[in-house]
Amino acid sequence: MPEHPHIVQSYEQELTTLSRKVCDMGRLAGKLLSDAVTALVARDRSLSAQVIAADLRMNRFENEIEDQAILMIARRQPLAVDLRQTVTAIRVAADLERIGDLAKNIAKRAASIENEPRLQPVAVGVQHLAKIAREQLDDVIASYASKDLRNAAKVLARDEELDALYTSLFRELLTYMMEDPRNITVGTHLLFCAKNIERVGDHATNIAETVHYVVTGESLRRERHDDAWSARAAETAE
Repeated sequence: MPEHPHIVQSYEQELTTLSRKVCDMGRLAGKLLSDAVTALVARDRSLSAQVIAADLRMNRFENEIEDQAILMIARRQPLAVDLRQTVTAIRVAADLERIGDLAKNIAKRAASIENEPRLQPVAVGVQHLAKIAREQLDDVIASYASKDLRNAAKVLARDEELDALYTSLFRELLTYMMEDPRNITVGTHLLFCAKNIERVGDHATNIAETVHYVVTGESLRRERHDDAWSARAAETAE
């Protein structure tokens, strides 16, 4: 027997609410990343403290999303795409919570080197790396909201760009540290900050793969099948 229209409509509203909460969490994650890197470059202890404190909001977001999704599964017993949408909300929230942790780690290191003027040009390079990671995150949250594989494919494609820039920064920082031991402390902090940002890109890619799963029902683990992405994106655009 088909479900009553009011029940179906109610469940769709719950899915919409759940998706909106995930998107709100994604926007907060992006803001924390940008603020943490701004604090690093500007040596702003106050902003660093704000990012660190805001991580609690990310944790609450994840708990609320997980609790709501589990309750929906228990009450509604969804099937097929509805079940995928509910389960993937938990997966996406977990990746976003980790991005919040990475932003917090950057903010802590920013506070540690706020009085250190060395390697400031490299810190600006870290800011450029974060700009790309933030764009990836914004694109994948838009993809999650619209279930559009084209944006998700863009995120996967840009991950290699982020990796290449991180490798370049890594080599530059190592050179400075080898040339002058006084650069080692600040250089080490900046290396960890750059690595955290590179990890943000990895989590954005995880979310892109999750979007692929919720739209198609097929897993696409990191085999980088660009042709498969392009084909799927073309199909959904028709």
